[in-house]
Amino acid sequence: MCRQSATVCLFKSPSRQQRELTDVAARLAALPDPRERRGRRHALASVVLAAACAVLAGARSYLAIGQWARHAPQDTLARLGFRAGGSLGVRRPASSSTLRRVLMLVCPGGLADLLGHHPAGAQAVAVDSKSARGSRTDTSAAAHLLSAVTAGRTVSQLRVPDKTNEIAAFTSLLSPFDLAGTVVTADALHTQREHSKWLVEVKKAHYLLVVKGNQPTLHAAIKSLPWKEVTARRYDRQRGHGRRETRSVRTLTVTGLHLDFPHVVQAVKILRHRTDIKTGKVTRQTVYAITDMTARQASPQLIGRLARSQWGIEAVHHVRDTTFAEDASKIRTGHGPENMATLRNLAINTLRDAGYRSITTGLREVSYAPFTRPLDLLQLA
Repeated sequence: MCRQSATVCLFKSPSRQQRELTDVAARLAALPDPRERRGRRHALASVVLAAACAVLAGARSYLAIGQWARHAPQDTLARLGFRAGGSLGVRRPASSSTLRRVLMLVCPGGLADLLGHHPAGAQAVAVDSKSARGSRTDTSAAAHLLSAVTAGRTVSQLRVPDKTNEIAAFTSLLSPFDLAGTVVTADALHTQREHSKWLVEVKKAHYLLVVKGNQPTLHAAIKSLPWKEVTARRYDRQRGHGRRETRSVRTLTVTGLHLDFPHVVQAVKILRHRTDIKTGKVTRQTVYAITDMTARQASPQLIGRLARSQWGIEAVHHVRDTTFAEDASKIRTGHGPENMATLRNLAINTLRDAGYRSITTGLREVSYAPFTRPLDLLQLA
C-alpha cells in the first residue's frame, strides 16, 4: 500500500537495493502508474523526470513545467526516455495536461521515498513539519507536510491527513528506513512515550526530543533538576545572519531519578543568547531536551551539534518558501501540493550534492543550460 494515509492507492514498496540506486530513472521503476493503461503514451518515469528537470531549471508551476517540456530539444527528450514515433522518429514530450494529471495522481509517499536522500549511515535525522499555505481553499485546510531531513537534505515527507495531527504520521514517515544507530531529533510535539519506545525498541535508533509545556509534568521535573551543579557543559559562539549567538549546553545523567519517560538516560539544558548586531537587542531562550544516549555516547558537544541539526530543518523550509515561492503556489488539487514539494526537495538535495551552498545560486547557474544541466545533475544517461 502507498504510504499516504489520506488516500488509498497501490504501491509496490521499493527494495533496499532500489532505494540505493544512483540512477533516478531506475528508482522510479518501482512507482506504479496511476493512469489507465488505455491511451497511455509516455512512461511514468519520463513524465516525472521531465517535471523534476523543469523544477531544477527554475519552474514553479504546472504551466512552467509544461513550457519547459514543450521547448526541450530531441536529445533532451531522448535522455528522459520519451519514445521516438512516426516515420521520422520524432520524440514528443508529455503535454502540460499530462504532466499536471500525473503530478496530481501519483502516490506522494512513494515518490517522496524514491526521490529522497537515503539516510543510511547518517548520524542524525531531524523531523519537523511545514504547511503549504497557498494550497488552502474555502473548504479544506492547507497541505501540512511532515518531513525527515539529514544534513540539509530531505529523506522523505508525508502529508498529514486533514482532521488529524502529525503525531500519527511520525512512525509512518520513518518506518521504511534503516535507522539503527541513528539519532532522531524532533520538536516537543513528538516527545511522546510511544515514539521513544518505537525508536529504541523497534528501529534500534536513539532519540533527542525537546521538552516543552505540552508535557507539563515532564517539563517541570527536568526544569527542577540541579542544573547549577552540572559540570558537563559546552560553550559555542557563532556570528552570522546579522547576529551574534552564544550557546551553552549542559547535560545531566538522570538514571535513578524519577523521569517518567521510556529509555531516558540524560537530560539536556540549552541556553541561547542572541544579540542583534544592528540594534543591540538581546534575546535569551532556554530549551530542555531528553535523550536515551549515555554520557559516553553523547557529550555536551555532540548534543549541541545534534540540536543545531534539528533547527537546521527550518533552513530547508525557508529555501522552499523564499527560493521556490512554495507558500505562494496555488497548486491545490489531488496530490499536487505534496508532489510539487517533493520535486522542490529533490532540487535542493541535488544542488547540495553538487556542492552549492546557496540554492539560489545553483538554480541560476542551472538556468543558463536548462536542457542539459538538470539532466547532468540527476545523472541521466
